Amino acid sequence: MPRTARGILLALTFATLIGGGEALAADAVTPFARAVGTPRGQLHSPYADFASVAKEGHKIYLSHDCNGCHGGGGGGGMAAPLTNEVWIYGDDDDTLFRVIALGTGSLSPGDAFRKQGFVRKGSENVVGPMPHFGEIFKTDDDIWKIIAWIRAENCERRPAKC
Repeated sequence: MPRTARGILLALTFATLIGGGEALAADAVTPFARAVGTPRGQLHSPYADFASVAKEGHKIYLSHDCNGCHGGGGGGGMAAPLTNEVWIYGDDDDTLFRVIALGTGSLSPGDAFRKQGFVRKGSENVVGPMPHFGEIFKTDDDIWKIIAWIRAENCERRPAKC
């Protein structure tokens, strides 16, 4: 075996022994599984300074065609605007993560979103429910960055709320 390959294999083995394997296993959990398996209220964004990753979040948002329903700037379309004063299910980190990961209404697999106790706080002129993206996004981080962009957009439009 070449010397470089042996070094890499040795490093991976060592990382697994000291806990690196746990980090790899944690990353293997899809956002959908995280949303289903985490008690409500315990999902929190790692980005306190959401503006620092907002541009990257907008790129992810556009790359997954979220703009097809919510508009390129989040102002709405056939789906609810992301720039409203009041959000249909709430605006805390946990709720936003679950809306994206689990989807809503008939598009939430196994009715996972409703089973967690979510109910609409208001209504929109929305054509359909939110599809679940928790198995399309491979990491929680992508969802947190999209949420950071949404928060940045809301602060830009309503600075008094930030």
